Amino acid sequence: MSLSISAPTALEYFGMLVQSDEQFPLLEAAASLAQDEYPDLDVQQVLGDVDQLLARLRRRLAADAAPLQRLRVLNQFFFHDLSFGGNVNDYYDPDNSYLNAVLRTRRGIPISLAVLWLELAQGLNLHACGVSFPGHFMIKVTMPKGQVVLDPFTGHSLSREELVERLEPYKRSHGLVGEFDVPLGIYLQPATPREIIARMLRNLKEVHQSQEDWPRAIAVQNRLVVLMPQAWAEYRDRGLAHAAQGSTAQALRDLETYMAHAEDALDVEVIGERCAALRRAARRGAP
Repeated sequence: MSLSISAPTALEYFGMLVQSDEQFPLLEAAASLAQDEYPDLDVQQVLGDVDQLLARLRRRLAADAAPLQRLRVLNQFFFHDLSFGGNVNDYYDPDNSYLNAVLRTRRGIPISLAVLWLELAQGLNLHACGVSFPGHFMIKVTMPKGQVVLDPFTGHSLSREELVERLEPYKRSHGLVGEFDVPLGIYLQPATPREIIARMLRNLKEVHQSQEDWPRAIAVQNRLVVLMPQAWAEYRDRGLAHAAQGSTAQALRDLETYMAHAEDALDVEVIGERCAALRRAARRGAP
């Protein structure tokens, strides 16, 4: 008797990658996000392309190069020689979040550029991490004589004063002033790989929602639910996307899951009314 073994779907593959916090392959998980848009994408080829960049980079450095020298050579290689940088002409292009496209065009958004940069930094044994800075993802490098904060969009290092200035609009809009102010260091905490992937997915979610591209939005929501199965708001948002494209049964399933677990949420009453409207529509035979 022959056994037929089917390859995992893109979502199942993603689920296998992100199941453990201890063994979370950030680059591979980030590269796999593009499989919804590029079904034939070979994720291992993307990883191989980054490995080749690292091999080129290592040839430029002596084995005993000091951390500061490694950082300078990395930035010269990434931002100047390869010309990686922010896509200022089309910031909301979904391709800016797909590593295969970023490697091809050398253009991306801060977080996708940071993921590539961090992989190269790790290969040079630099102590670097991503930082979920409000509104703009950053990179933090711990050096023997202090910390360097880099903007992955431009490659520029940012002073304490520049970081404080960038924070001001966010603090004012969230009431984090005066006695409610918090130290700058709170905003420079390392982001975990899971948090980085969640932020990448939420960037894509925002793009697709703004364009009312519900099939693509739902594909992103599927990944967010797999990544964070107890982030109940993601079930709500997936349910609303299903409702927008007329999938009533799936919408109700997700919205009811949200209501069952988010009893204290401010929008429970509104979502309950939406569910009631969907049920009425279903009884009338509407799609």
